[in-house]
Amino acid sequence: MGTARKLRLGLYAAKSVAFTLLLGTCVSSDIVYRNSQFPQPSAEAKEFVGYSQSDTKQTTCGNCHVDQQTTWSGTRHSNAWADLQASGHATTECQACHSVNDRGNATTDVASGYTSTQDKRYEDVQCESCHGPGLTHITSPTIENRPLASIAVSVGADNGCAECHTGVHSPFVEEWATSRHGIVETSPSTKPQCIGCHTAQGALAAMGVNTDYVEKTSTTPLPIVCAVCHDPHDATQTHQLRFAIDAPDLDRNLCMRCHQRRSNPDPASGSGPHSPQGPTLLGTAGWFPPILIAQGITEINATHGSQEANPSLCATCHVNRATVTDALTGAFTFQSTGHNFHAIPCLDETGKPTADTSCVITQRSFAGCTSSGCHGSADAARGAFISVQSQVDGLKSQLSALIAQIPSTEFVAGDGKITTGEGAKFNLSLAASPGQPVHNPFLIRTLLTASIEQVEQDYALTLSGSSVAPLSAANIASIRARNARIASSTVAQTHSP
Repeated sequence: MGTARKLRLGLYAAKSVAFTLLLGTCVSSDIVYRNSQFPQPSAEAKEFVGYSQSDTKQTTCGNCHVDQQTTWSGTRHSNAWADLQASGHATTECQACHSVNDRGNATTDVASGYTSTQDKRYEDVQCESCHGPGLTHITSPTIENRPLASIAVSVGADNGCAECHTGVHSPFVEEWATSRHGIVETSPSTKPQCIGCHTAQGALAAMGVNTDYVEKTSTTPLPIVCAVCHDPHDATQTHQLRFAIDAPDLDRNLCMRCHQRRSNPDPASGSGPHSPQGPTLLGTAGWFPPILIAQGITEINATHGSQEANPSLCATCHVNRATVTDALTGAFTFQSTGHNFHAIPCLDETGKPTADTSCVITQRSFAGCTSSGCHGSADAARGAFISVQSQVDGLKSQLSALIAQIPSTEFVAGDGKITTGEGAKFNLSLAASPGQPVHNPFLIRTLLTASIEQVEQDYALTLSGSSVAPLSAANIASIRARNARIASSTVAQTHSP
């Protein structure tokens, strides 16, 4: 416990003891109980209390929930009203999502809070914007009357994040709903080892989030909703994310905390790759054949996984904002938030990203590939994509033909060992996973090439026609140089002030 925290607790110790006795079990280390006075809300406010001191942005709720008040004060929500006024587009229609009222919570009375009173105490997106009216709990606080927030999200919802983070200017929810994050997959959501990445409740628990919310104890699993990735109370990380997106670390990177499963062969199960994107990006995924390990190659880095060349890592490609304008007039029509998480999304005839993932390469947007400076233009990125995919497809075809000739006795699941055949088959599956060649083209091409060479060597097999040239000393030297360069830039970025 910090010194300032202890001082606050000591300051209100006398009142805290008496008040705690009255409250019974309503005790939390995050709450300082005190007999606080606040301006009574008018009847028109419908029990929303808002700020107790609007000039200092001191919420009435924050008089007791001091930790949440402190961290919330650094969020965009705490400055929502001023941001609206400074935007140059402030209208009455916009005010509801920049103030306290029925938007964002379970209240259905549209004439409440700022909407009905026009009182400054209800400006900004405060605690009650998500939790609902707090007067009852403030007047007589109990566990039962806490106004818990809902984290459920759906298009057209009348509660939660979806009431405001929607529409052509901020279609977060509409785009999220078309993504895999917006789907609850039935089987994984019921398996204990899977719920930490396939359900909102499981993911929040795995992150150590112990905050109460409406659906916390529900037996109905939620998909990966907004609150899994974003912390409504804290802006320590950019965009109020719960973990960093620029950390080249599987446990500290928000995306990689889940996108790292079965990236290497498992001798116990013999299962193939599951969600190996993080380790692929960082160069450690796959089965490294003995001919690579003998050269001291146990990872293969690439610029996509470099903090220097690609500081936002996964998010650079998978979360891209893009403004769509009318082709004839140039007028604004749509602001994509990138929350469909498609790295190269398909576009409709107006240029708007769609939920489709089957369009031809010329109908896809490569704008995200240029945002970090990795590629000079979208056309250059598209060309690189086509080239890499063609090379990988050729290597996959050759390795597949070789694997088909390996005796079946070399493929025994769960026997506690990985044979050359099993390792090569794992690499083939890794390369066939969606997006993997682009996540780290150097890794995928090298693993496939080395697997072909190792299979040919260990099983005395050859392919009819031309085969892949073995890895040369120049190839190995190039890998070592790239690893050293990216490792040094990552260390520099990680330790920079």
